[in-house]
Amino acid sequence: MVRPFVVAALLAAYALAAVPGAMLRGIPALPPISAPEGPRTTPNGTAVPSIDTVYIFNQLIDHTNPGLGTFQQRYWMSWEYYKPGGPIIFMTPGEVNAQDYTGYLTNATINGLIAQQQNGAAVIIEHRFFGLSNPYPNLSSQSLAVLTIQQAIDDLVYFSQQANLPMPGGDDVKPNTTPWILVGGSYSGALTSWTMVNQPGIFYAGYSSSGVVEAITDYWAYFKPIQEYMPQNCSADVQSVIAYLDGLYAANDTHGLQELKSAFGLGGLSHIDDFANALENNLFDWQALQPDTGPGAMFFQFCDAIEVKNGQIAGPSGWGLENAIQAWGGFWNSTYYQYVCGDIDAETCLGTYNTSQSYWTSTAVNNNARSWTWMVCNQVGYYQDGPPVGQPAIVSRILTPEYFERQCVNMFPQKFSSPPQPAVVQVDEDYEGWGVEVDRLFFANGQRDPWREATVSSDFIYKASTDTQPIYVGDGFHCSDMITENGVVDATIANVQSAALGYMKTWLAGWTPST
Repeated sequence: MVRPFVVAALLAAYALAAVPGAMLRGIPALPPISAPEGPRTTPNGTAVPSIDTVYIFNQLIDHTNPGLGTFQQRYWMSWEYYKPGGPIIFMTPGEVNAQDYTGYLTNATINGLIAQQQNGAAVIIEHRFFGLSNPYPNLSSQSLAVLTIQQAIDDLVYFSQQANLPMPGGDDVKPNTTPWILVGGSYSGALTSWTMVNQPGIFYAGYSSSGVVEAITDYWAYFKPIQEYMPQNCSADVQSVIAYLDGLYAANDTHGLQELKSAFGLGGLSHIDDFANALENNLFDWQALQPDTGPGAMFFQFCDAIEVKNGQIAGPSGWGLENAIQAWGGFWNSTYYQYVCGDIDAETCLGTYNTSQSYWTSTAVNNNARSWTWMVCNQVGYYQDGPPVGQPAIVSRILTPEYFERQCVNMFPQKFSSPPQPAVVQVDEDYEGWGVEVDRLFFANGQRDPWREATVSSDFIYKASTDTQPIYVGDGFHCSDMITENGVVDATIANVQSAALGYMKTWLAGWTPST
């Protein structure tokens, strides 16, 4: 099933198959990059293990109660470029199954570029309660009690201090003898910042790409960069449809609302808020874009369907409401419904009111939708809803945080008897959010990133770039700077990558062991 909660909290941008339940949208996550399988060699010809080799670290279940024991946490590594004295480049991909992220051990990414330049080793560790790294054999509310930001931070620290890495000399590369560089993107980029704030002195330097450092409950501004950078005619027509929907809702025009739902092939949806949320799907496709994305991307198919008529492209104001409803609805009927829901009916696929369905009740592991929803409901929010009055609306104002908070009760009734408000104020106080000031932490962001407004490059704050905490912004999308190829096709991203490598080189030249 494609759940609107997950549509507001998970990333489908990278799960392109039209599999109901796998359409994970809007999550602040890295794009996956898998490395080629097979043996690799160092520059001097020494064979190193295949990058897809899985290693196990015995991680504490609860850092506040070590007596509970340990669980098996998966990690991957490459020492292809390593020379004694070089740094450890360390990352968790965050709220995903990490096995699809081994490419971040190679020079196809900023991690590998840093390792190559500095003669370092690269390590990726799977986040607790994602993939196959689970403290308990299920994702019940009781088990997930130890899924918190602080436990995730402590996992990174404990690994760095205790792990004996499977490479020559790997038992003598702890942070007191070897510089560790913590890297992350999106949520894991925020985790980089939060870790360096909370546990200073462990990681010598950090790199945070699209780091969503500010926890925000009402994150309507997710759609702000999309509205700013999408084709103007497409934005205009989407706004006209959304205004029409909201007007019908305000007038309690049930007949008009049913007609509008039916135009999209969604007449079977029982609740108008679920319909409003379904329309967000087309906008979440923006997060899949990168500088080299071609015209066949789903987001561009969506806008072309609305704005190209009889071989003519609409002007900046679009074609107007009547055509927009017909064309957008036609796109859902001809293409998009199958892409999102396959052969499942609309209520099962997009509805959020039948809490008996397995989507809400299953506690099986390796379900990033459930694990991330736990973090969203308890700590970070990021509910992607309609904007306040006065802001351009490409998303319906029918959608409010309460729509998503209700779904927390759906999924975790043992934890929540009523819709909860996530503890964003406490999170931002504990880990400093936009106010972060940490030495040797490099922030990289993209102007076109829908997560921009939760980063230190948000339009809602002014934060100066300094030599101790540089902030570089390119014209990219979400985590664009982490992918080497994006610097080849976009000079502004190349500038961000080059600056990061320069700062890492300078900072590491000043490192000295603490023992």
